[in-house]
Amino acid sequence: MSELRFSLADVAGVRLAVSPANETVMSMWALANPVRYAVHLPWIDRARVTLRRPEVADRVRPLVGLAVPGRWLPDFLTPAARPNVEMAEQLDQIAATPPAVVVQDLLATTWQKPLSPFGRALLADPGGLLPQVVDAVRVWYDEAIAPDWQRMRALLDADVAYRAAQLAESGAGQFFEQLHPSLRWHGDRVISDDTFGRDFDLRGRGLALNPTVFTEQHVLWNLLEDSLPVGAYPVRAVGTLWEATAPPPGDPLTRVIGPGRTALLHLLGTALTTTDLARLTGMSAGNVSQHLAALHGAGLVSRSREGRHVRYRNTDAAAVLLRASRGG
Repeated sequence: MSELRFSLADVAGVRLAVSPANETVMSMWALANPVRYAVHLPWIDRARVTLRRPEVADRVRPLVGLAVPGRWLPDFLTPAARPNVEMAEQLDQIAATPPAVVVQDLLATTWQKPLSPFGRALLADPGGLLPQVVDAVRVWYDEAIAPDWQRMRALLDADVAYRAAQLAESGAGQFFEQLHPSLRWHGDRVISDDTFGRDFDLRGRGLALNPTVFTEQHVLWNLLEDSLPVGAYPVRAVGTLWEATAPPPGDPLTRVIGPGRTALLHLLGTALTTTDLARLTGMSAGNVSQHLAALHGAGLVSRSREGRHVRYRNTDAAAVLLRASRGG
């Protein structure tokens, strides 16, 4: 169990942002454990091909040595993200980490597993080897994350917008309890039902919350109380991430209801808002709304209200249509 203690200033300082550095570093866990991260198999297959290229493997090796499955990440690798931060800025943040902080963050991970050979080398020479870490993160982002970043970012941005509205409408207590089933608000603190055993006093620094596609079980907190407080939580609707945003070529359903409405039905196995669908498909919100109205009128999608948001999902009739169009 972990606890995060809030002052009034900390409650006011809760902020949501997308962190490209988080996605880049944490993607290594999925690459190393495809069974656990089966939802990402389309990406994993492509990323493994990329990592087999010698010129990529050599430069990414420091990141592979730090993002070891089953061990926490050193805090300096996942810096707190501000809204609209770009990868270049986060790389600069990592590069500016003082050597003493690199050592401190590395040592904080060793209670689970010993450091990898590169981790031990970095511990001995943090100033000399940190540039290799920065280069590894940059290369992996460019080679494996950037080609799919628009798709990932659309899902992450949609989650940030949804959560920000929840925070404004419900207040901090309900917001945290809705953020993830493992969290609850108790008095002046968030209690996280996990195995990490963290105990943080936020001390007026607020809390940065970053949705991520590469964790599925818990909210992940930074390790050290002296680090800027950060939590990475599982993004909503991750199951839609690698689904086609256009109907498959030759989909017979397209000839009946059109490509736009067919694309929406392929995504609405999970409840999504108009904004979510617009970001995932590239259609305008107005166009999505028109298609949803037609699909709802035909009994193919249902809608439910959560606060100010309306979420849509396929009905059983839509599921039958989709199975029939696939020949199932």
